Amino acid sequence: MSPLSILTLTLLVGAGSFVAGLIGSLTGLGGGVVLIPMLTLGFGVDIRYAIGASLVSVIATSSGAAAAYVREGYTNIRVAMLLEIATSLGAIVGAVLAAWVHPAWIGFIFGLVLLHASFTSLRSHSPVAAGVELKPDSLAQALRLDGTYPTSQGMAAYRVQSVPAGFTLMGVAGVLSGLLGIGSGAIKVLAMDRAMKLPFKVSTTTSNFMIGVTAAASAGIYFSKGYIDPGLSMPVMLGVLAGSLTGARLLSKAPVKQLRLLFATIVVVLAIEMIYSSLTGRI
Repeated sequence: MSPLSILTLTLLVGAGSFVAGLIGSLTGLGGGVVLIPMLTLGFGVDIRYAIGASLVSVIATSSGAAAAYVREGYTNIRVAMLLEIATSLGAIVGAVLAAWVHPAWIGFIFGLVLLHASFTSLRSHSPVAAGVELKPDSLAQALRLDGTYPTSQGMAAYRVQSVPAGFTLMGVAGVLSGLLGIGSGAIKVLAMDRAMKLPFKVSTTTSNFMIGVTAAASAGIYFSKGYIDPGLSMPVMLGVLAGSLTGARLLSKAPVKQLRLLFATIVVVLAIEMIYSSLTGRI
């Protein structure tokens, strides 16, 4: 391959990674749900190397966007620190399993997870703003997990619910993160949004805060097995980082309804393509 071809490929991967980082930052997905299909289906990268690059980018996404979200008052740090215990342990388990699972099965599971995440995200539920009317959760109060976040009308309070259910789901999210390299943001956002009743923007920003730690727990195992290629990971990381910082600036003005629709549309298209590719032997 000529230097020009290498440069062109690097720029294309970087541009695609920018879009993945932008979407990951706005929705709390971490970019992996766009990045891995792009690398495997668009550039023909082996899915395990794509997962390795994705995990590196997830760390960059979390580092880039998390500071901005904390500064703006969206992230619930106490919730994040509690749930990271479950996700980190799960991520190590998932990374170990990845070495034993056939790539086609990884792609198939990836697609199923995305379809479920998309369907669940569009199911209607009571408005998040009504969180101040929810009954106090004794465990959440004992751990001081309740918080506030900025809105156009000022700071709004919310109560955290169902801490054990959220903790369990985070363990599952961690396994999927290590196995699929998606940062498990899709499952984390849904767990906090649906089970723990956090406002959607608090869920996405808290997910962004957490995914770096989760990814780091499994990235070490992928690195030890040789699945992290610096030549691929560098443009991916830089593109995702730039996209995540851009998304962090846009989030405060982005309407939740449109974020959910964007989340679901992208995830459904990629899920169908990943499942089809897995069943036809393209992965």
